[in-house]
Amino acid sequence: MTGAAAGLTRLAIVGIHGHGSSHVRHAQELVRRGDALLVAVADPRPAGDGELGAEVRHFASLPELLDAVTVDVVVLCTPIHTHFALTKLAMEAGVDVLLEKPPVTSVADFAALAAVIEATGRRCQVGFQSLGSETIGVVRDRIAAGAIGTVTGVSASGAWLRTRSYWTRAAWAGKRVLNGIEVVDGVVTNPLAHAVATALCLAGAQRADQIASIDLDQYRANDIACDDTSVVRVRTVAGLPITLGLTVCAPQRSEPFITVQGSSGRIVVFYTLDLVQVFQDGSPDPVTTSHGRRPLLDDLLMLRSGASAGLLADFADTEGFTLVLDAVRRASDPVPIPAAYVDWVGDGPDAHPVVQDVGTWIARAGAEHKTFAELGAPWARTTPVPAGTPGTAAVVVPDAPHPVSA
Repeated sequence: MTGAAAGLTRLAIVGIHGHGSSHVRHAQELVRRGDALLVAVADPRPAGDGELGAEVRHFASLPELLDAVTVDVVVLCTPIHTHFALTKLAMEAGVDVLLEKPPVTSVADFAALAAVIEATGRRCQVGFQSLGSETIGVVRDRIAAGAIGTVTGVSASGAWLRTRSYWTRAAWAGKRVLNGIEVVDGVVTNPLAHAVATALCLAGAQRADQIASIDLDQYRANDIACDDTSVVRVRTVAGLPITLGLTVCAPQRSEPFITVQGSSGRIVVFYTLDLVQVFQDGSPDPVTTSHGRRPLLDDLLMLRSGASAGLLADFADTEGFTLVLDAVRRASDPVPIPAAYVDWVGDGPDAHPVVQDVGTWIARAGAEHKTFAELGAPWARTTPVPAGTPGTAAVVVPDAPHPVSA
């Protein structure tokens, strides 16, 4: 090893298939740039031929890896219910962690892991990539400049589709509990979790003491235990509503977005595209700007080197998200949507359900800050949704603009 290489951060990745493969590719790019070394991976399944260099050692598990190799940073891309134990193990071994979302499965685990972070002095970045976008700062600046007047609410709209094969890809997929262990999978906590985290961030509700209440209205069209179509309504201690309307039972995938509603306009953020649109009352067209983002692993390396003052997606700033997740964990099972309101498209493992008019109900939920039940969706429960308590969460969906390039 050269002297230059000896001073580089030594990376390991746990979970290298599925989404984990994107972490492998990014780590390899860091290696090509001379910014880090990828020294090891861990996964019960080996990598494919040619996917890793001969210098990268492979282990079946993180404990085996830590026993054999010295590393500085571990990327954890493993099943949700393993996050707490693996992060604790890595940190107690003196390793910083990039932890995929959702970070943990309960507020109790959040508090316990926060204690581990404090005791070990390690850093924990959570894989909410949208929080690495420059759009976060841009929106805050627009609000501070009075571009939309007084902020009156925040909503998130997410309409994706997932096939039957998505829910059978792993034993934990679509589960609330697996073999007695809480998993808390579902549209709110996993596939569209970025919408939740980004909305909370832009609303200034990333910490528990910033959230007053959470209401949940959750349903499923698939034969699963978790929710696939939900509204979550959060209210901050300042009284600001944050409503999230989310589904993976749409007719096609559309770009999810966050709307910051104001007294004289609105700001729409397409967080997967890093686009910001500012709509001001009286102006016929929005002002659209495109922005960059910093990869979260790069951000963690910058903090380690002293090139930045803090993490873009610090574990501490996912406390509000974890309150929402914990509300989902403690809630009753999602209500099955009657078959009369669900159209199935495709066959076999590629088939996917489409909840009738779900896009309209999601748009109304965000615009009016109401749940499906309160809006009177024909497939929704008929009894009112009770107001939540701190430690629960909500979903809002804005009007449905279309992204346009800057």
